[in-house]
Amino acid sequence: MDPYHQPTLAWHETLELHELVAFQSIGLMKTKMGLKEIQDQSLKNIYMRTIQELEMNLKELLQFYPYAPHPGPSNEYRVADSFLAGDLLSFAKAAVRNYGVAITETATPALRQILKKQLNQAIDSHERIYRYMYKNGLYPSYDLNKLLQHDIVLAKNALSM
Repeated sequence: MDPYHQPTLAWHETLELHELVAFQSIGLMKTKMGLKEIQDQSLKNIYMRTIQELEMNLKELLQFYPYAPHPGPSNEYRVADSFLAGDLLSFAKAAVRNYGVAITETATPALRQILKKQLNQAIDSHERIYRYMYKNGLYPSYDLNKLLQHDIVLAKNALSM
């Protein structure tokens, strides 16, 4: 078999694809909602270009979903009102990543201590929202089919706004 033309995506790239689609779908929705509030035409143009780019990104990425590995049966996924919980989870995940990067750039011991404390708080915050979402069926992290099906619904909702 040719390693460059596999019939399915690898698990790890499927999960990264999921992260990108979920993150950009929520970002697209927020950007579209924010566009209505902008008065400055230059900023409005930047938002409009960002919307176009995010829409194109989602359309391109969704083309790979048929090639994702699909173990077991799949059911319907989450309800639309999980948007806010998903947004908070994305924010928490970004905070953990940002603190991790900031610590590697910190030379001052007192600042390092504060960043470590805040990183641990960010990790705990991520866990709280993740556990809430998992418990309420909003993030079926152990069911890849459900996870990917939700991405498709979320992206389509974002594109149709």
